[in-house]
Amino acid sequence: MKKIVLVTAAWAASVATSTVANAADAPLEYRVLATSRTSTMEKELNAVAAAGYRFSKAMGGKSANGGQEVIVAMVKDPAASGQGARKYRLLATTKTSTMQKEMQQAADDGYAYLEQTVFETAFGGKEVVVIMEHDSSKTEIHTSYRLLATTKTSTMQRELQEAGAQGYILMGLTVGKTEMGGDEVVTILRRDD
Repeated sequence: MKKIVLVTAAWAASVATSTVANAADAPLEYRVLATSRTSTMEKELNAVAAAGYRFSKAMGGKSANGGQEVIVAMVKDPAASGQGARKYRLLATTKTSTMQKEMQQAADDGYAYLEQTVFETAFGGKEVVVIMEHDSSKTEIHTSYRLLATTKTSTMQRELQEAGAQGYILMGLTVGKTEMGGDEVVTILRRDD
Protein backbone atom coordinates (compact mmCIF):
# COMPACT_ATOMS: atom_id res chain seq x y z
CA MET A 1 0.00 0.00 0.00
CA LYS A 2 2.88 2.35 0.84
CA LYS A 3 4.41 1.78 -2.63
CA ILE A 4 1.13 2.71 -4.34
CA VAL A 5 0.92 5.94 -2.35
CA LEU A 6 4.56 6.83 -3.17
CA VAL A 7 4.14 6.02 -6.88
CA THR A 8 0.90 8.04 -6.99
CA ALA A 9 2.58 10.98 -5.22
CA ALA A 10 5.55 10.87 -7.62
CA TRP A 11 3.23 10.73 -10.64
CA ALA A 12 1.17 13.67 -9.32
CA ALA A 13 4.36 15.70 -8.77
CA SER A 14 5.58 14.99 -12.32
CA VAL A 15 2.20 16.01 -13.78
CA ALA A 16 2.23 19.23 -11.74
CA THR A 17 5.78 20.00 -12.88
CA SER A 18 4.97 19.37 -16.54
CA THR A 19 1.84 21.55 -16.25
CA VAL A 20 3.90 24.44 -14.87
CA ALA A 21 6.51 23.92 -17.59
CA ASN A 22 3.80 23.93 -20.29
CA ALA A 23 2.34 27.16 -18.91
CA ALA A 24 5.80 28.75 -18.97
CA ASP A 25 6.44 27.49 -22.52
CA ALA A 26 3.31 29.20 -23.84
CA PRO A 27 2.69 32.41 -21.90
CA LEU A 28 -0.59 34.23 -22.35
CA GLU A 29 -0.74 37.61 -24.05
CA TYR A 30 -3.14 40.32 -22.85
CA ARG A 31 -4.55 43.40 -24.49
CA VAL A 32 -6.52 46.05 -22.58
CA LEU A 33 -9.10 48.09 -24.46
CA ALA A 34 -10.58 51.26 -23.00
CA THR A 35 -12.91 53.82 -24.48
CA SER A 36 -15.23 56.52 -23.28
CA ARG A 37 -17.65 55.72 -26.13
CA THR A 38 -19.48 52.42 -26.10
CA SER A 39 -20.10 52.78 -29.83
CA THR A 40 -16.38 52.31 -30.58
CA MET A 41 -15.77 49.39 -28.19
CA GLU A 42 -17.46 46.81 -30.46
CA LYS A 43 -15.14 47.80 -33.33
CA GLU A 44 -12.09 47.51 -31.07
CA LEU A 45 -13.23 44.12 -29.70
CA ASN A 46 -13.60 42.69 -33.19
CA ALA A 47 -10.30 44.13 -34.44
CA VAL A 48 -8.40 42.50 -31.57
CA ALA A 49 -10.39 39.25 -31.95
CA ALA A 50 -9.28 39.07 -35.59
CA ALA A 51 -5.70 39.00 -34.25
CA GLY A 52 -6.50 35.89 -32.17
CA TYR A 53 -7.55 37.41 -28.85
CA ARG A 54 -10.67 36.42 -26.95
CA PHE A 55 -12.70 38.22 -24.29
CA SER A 56 -11.59 37.85 -20.67
CA LYS A 57 -13.17 40.51 -18.40
CA ALA A 58 -14.96 43.87 -18.57
CA MET A 59 -15.76 46.74 -16.25
CA GLY A 60 -17.25 50.19 -16.57
CA GLY A 61 -16.04 53.01 -14.34
CA LYS A 62 -13.77 55.94 -13.75
CA SER A 63 -10.21 55.42 -14.94
CA ALA A 64 -7.01 57.14 -13.81
CA ASN A 65 -7.38 59.84 -16.47
CA GLY A 66 -10.53 60.98 -14.65
CA GLY A 67 -13.04 59.97 -17.29
CA GLN A 68 -15.66 57.26 -17.44
CA GLU A 69 -14.60 54.34 -19.60
CA VAL A 70 -15.60 50.83 -20.56
CA ILE A 71 -12.48 48.72 -20.00
CA VAL A 72 -12.13 45.24 -21.52
CA ALA A 73 -9.28 42.77 -21.07
CA MET A 74 -8.64 40.39 -23.96
CA VAL A 75 -6.36 37.33 -23.82
CA LYS A 76 -4.47 35.34 -26.44
CA ASP A 77 -3.20 31.81 -25.86
CA PRO A 78 -0.56 31.05 -28.51
CA ALA A 79 -0.88 27.33 -27.69
CA ALA A 80 -4.56 27.39 -28.69
CA SER A 81 -3.95 28.35 -32.31
CA GLY A 82 -6.23 26.99 -34.98
CA GLN A 83 -9.45 28.17 -33.36
CA GLY A 84 -11.78 30.23 -35.48
CA ALA A 85 -11.91 33.96 -34.93
CA ARG A 86 -14.57 35.12 -32.55
CA LYS A 87 -16.92 38.02 -33.17
CA TYR A 88 -18.34 40.34 -30.55
CA ARG A 89 -21.39 42.50 -30.10
CA LEU A 90 -21.57 45.20 -27.48
CA LEU A 91 -25.09 46.19 -26.53
CA ALA A 92 -25.67 49.37 -24.52
CA THR A 93 -28.94 50.98 -23.53
CA THR A 94 -30.72 52.77 -20.71
CA LYS A 95 -33.99 50.94 -21.51
CA THR A 96 -34.10 47.39 -20.18
CA SER A 97 -36.87 46.38 -22.59
CA THR A 98 -34.66 47.40 -25.52
CA MET A 99 -31.75 45.41 -24.08
CA GLN A 100 -33.76 42.20 -23.88
CA LYS A 101 -34.85 42.55 -27.53
CA GLU A 102 -31.28 43.26 -28.67
CA MET A 103 -29.89 40.33 -26.67
CA GLN A 104 -32.43 37.94 -28.14
CA GLN A 105 -31.68 39.16 -31.66
CA ALA A 106 -27.95 38.61 -31.06
CA ALA A 107 -28.69 35.11 -29.66
CA ASP A 108 -30.74 34.32 -32.76
CA ASP A 109 -27.66 35.34 -34.79
CA GLY A 110 -25.49 32.85 -32.84
CA TYR A 111 -24.06 35.10 -30.12
CA ALA A 112 -23.85 34.11 -26.44
CA TYR A 113 -23.81 36.28 -23.31
CA LEU A 114 -20.39 36.88 -21.75
CA GLU A 115 -20.51 39.83 -19.37
CA GLN A 116 -22.45 42.85 -18.25
CA THR A 117 -21.48 46.06 -16.54
CA VAL A 118 -22.82 49.57 -16.00
CA PHE A 119 -21.25 52.48 -17.81
CA GLU A 120 -21.81 56.17 -17.11
CA THR A 121 -22.13 58.09 -20.36
CA ALA A 122 -20.72 61.54 -21.10
CA PHE A 123 -24.27 62.89 -20.77
CA GLY A 124 -24.59 61.76 -17.15
CA GLY A 125 -26.82 58.74 -17.73
CA LYS A 126 -25.99 55.15 -16.93
CA GLU A 127 -26.22 52.39 -19.50
CA VAL A 128 -26.29 48.68 -18.96
CA VAL A 129 -23.59 47.24 -21.24
CA VAL A 130 -23.73 43.61 -22.36
CA ILE A 131 -20.97 41.87 -24.30
CA MET A 132 -21.91 38.87 -26.44
CA GLU A 133 -19.65 36.53 -28.40
CA HIS A 134 -20.04 34.40 -31.52
CA ASP A 135 -17.63 31.46 -31.42
CA SER A 136 -17.62 29.63 -34.75
CA SER A 137 -15.93 26.59 -33.17
CA LYS A 138 -18.95 25.88 -30.94
CA THR A 139 -22.10 24.10 -32.02
CA GLU A 140 -24.98 26.55 -32.18
CA ILE A 141 -27.95 25.94 -29.91
CA HIS A 142 -31.08 27.99 -29.59
CA THR A 143 -30.91 30.19 -26.52
CA SER A 144 -33.54 32.38 -24.90
CA TYR A 145 -32.57 35.36 -22.76
CA ARG A 146 -34.63 37.07 -20.13
CA LEU A 147 -33.75 40.40 -18.55
CA LEU A 148 -35.31 41.25 -15.21
CA ALA A 149 -35.14 44.75 -13.75
CA THR A 150 -36.66 46.07 -10.55
CA THR A 151 -35.95 48.60 -7.82
CA LYS A 152 -36.86 46.13 -5.03
CA THR A 153 -34.72 43.15 -4.10
CA SER A 154 -37.79 41.34 -2.76
CA THR A 155 -39.41 41.61 -6.20
CA MET A 156 -36.20 40.39 -7.81
CA GLN A 157 -36.19 37.38 -5.46
CA ARG A 158 -39.70 36.42 -6.59
CA GLU A 159 -38.96 37.00 -10.29
CA LEU A 160 -35.73 34.96 -10.12
CA GLN A 161 -37.61 32.09 -8.44
CA GLU A 162 -40.23 32.12 -11.21
CA ALA A 163 -37.58 32.24 -13.95
CA GLY A 164 -35.61 29.45 -12.27
CA ALA A 165 -38.71 27.28 -12.21
CA GLN A 166 -38.89 27.77 -16.00
CA GLY A 167 -35.29 26.58 -16.45
CA TYR A 168 -33.52 29.95 -16.70
CA ILE A 169 -29.97 30.22 -15.30
CA LEU A 170 -28.71 33.48 -13.80
CA MET A 171 -25.81 34.78 -15.90
CA GLY A 172 -25.20 38.29 -14.57
CA LEU A 173 -26.32 40.93 -12.08
CA THR A 174 -25.68 44.68 -11.93
CA VAL A 175 -27.22 47.77 -10.38
CA GLY A 176 -27.88 50.69 -12.72
CA LYS A 177 -29.94 53.85 -13.06
CA THR A 178 -33.31 53.70 -14.78
CA GLU A 179 -34.77 56.30 -17.09
CA MET A 180 -36.73 57.57 -14.09
CA GLY A 181 -33.51 58.15 -12.14
CA GLY A 182 -33.87 55.34 -9.61
CA ASP A 183 -31.50 52.46 -8.94
CA GLU A 184 -32.49 49.21 -10.60
CA VAL A 185 -31.26 45.68 -10.00
CA VAL A 186 -30.73 44.20 -13.48
CA THR A 187 -30.34 40.44 -13.95
CA ILE A 188 -29.79 38.53 -17.15
CA LEU A 189 -30.88 34.92 -17.41
CA ARG A 190 -30.38 32.28 -20.08
CA ARG A 191 -32.20 29.09 -21.08
CA ASP A 192 -31.02 26.71 -23.78
CA ASP A 193 -34.02 25.40 -25.68
